[in-house]
Amino acid sequence: MGQSMSQLSVMPVVSPLPQPFLLFLGDTTEASYAKTAFGLRDWAPERCVAEYASEGATITTGLRFLTPAQAVAEGARALVIGVANSGGFIPDAWIPALLEALHAGLDLISGMHTRLADVPPLEAAAARHGRRLIDIRQSPPDIPVATGRKRSGKRLLTVGTDCALGKKYTALALTRAFTARGIAADFRATGQTGILIAGQGIPIDAVLADFAAGAAEMLSPDAPNEHWDVIEGQGSLSHPAYAGVSLALLHGSQPDAVVICHQPGRDFIVGHPEYALPSIEETIELALRLGRRTNSSIRCAGVSLNTAHLDADSARRLLAGESERLGFPVADPMRGGDAFERLVEASIS
Repeated sequence: MGQSMSQLSVMPVVSPLPQPFLLFLGDTTEASYAKTAFGLRDWAPERCVAEYASEGATITTGLRFLTPAQAVAEGARALVIGVANSGGFIPDAWIPALLEALHAGLDLISGMHTRLADVPPLEAAAARHGRRLIDIRQSPPDIPVATGRKRSGKRLLTVGTDCALGKKYTALALTRAFTARGIAADFRATGQTGILIAGQGIPIDAVLADFAAGAAEMLSPDAPNEHWDVIEGQGSLSHPAYAGVSLALLHGSQPDAVVICHQPGRDFIVGHPEYALPSIEETIELALRLGRRTNSSIRCAGVSLNTAHLDADSARRLLAGESERLGFPVADPMRGGDAFERLVEASIS
């Protein structure tokens, strides 16, 4: 992403990682839980050699399947756990595959809450084979309590109706579009996948609750007046488990604009079928009402829809219809086109 004066701040930077990667899918059967693997495939394909999975997995990134030994022969240097399951834990069923990777000569990179070194068989095998255990999901030290102080520069936050439906992709696509127009902009990663892609950021769900809004302020510091920080949203303001992290990002980032992200056809919150998904309109109203606490001028720039499950004609009709119904630009950033250009224009206006 574009360099800017704001990158001279105390932005936590990940040490250079061993790459390229073998993407590990565990025994995952739910695509939304494999978002780290898909994110790296889509935004850092040059760093991805192949995929690998445990028995029982039904999800694939479409990359070729290689064993750790085969991946090492193809140049891979690390296995990345490409799964972000609920709770961020490493199941016992994954341990044989992770040990196989260490035995084959791969370092392990994880974005899970469970620390790799806290799994005794992995710690022992890494020491025995001289391999590294690298945890991305770590909170930096000395995060301040949020102040609510108005900062210079401009900010956009992606806000979702649920988890794993396009907040990161939307933020990355908007950042790329801004810089292509000559606008100084930086993608601000708040989750393990975004950090792996960008090489910097703060995993907001690893921060103690009292400091989460302060971490969001730290992510988007004072900047030149025309500079944009595009902040990756997390969770959902209506999520029964993760609303707190979403609200902390909203208050701490003080966005001038929000883009609401949604997946048409998803009726219930992933992993919580007893909770209906909030509507786009409800999410817009809630984000603006709560966001006014730290930025009275907050506005909704538009809506991002994940239409990956639709054909091109169906997606085009849906985007046009939703834009007319909602009165906002509505686009799928991964499809681009005129609809996305209108969303970009509305975001920076």
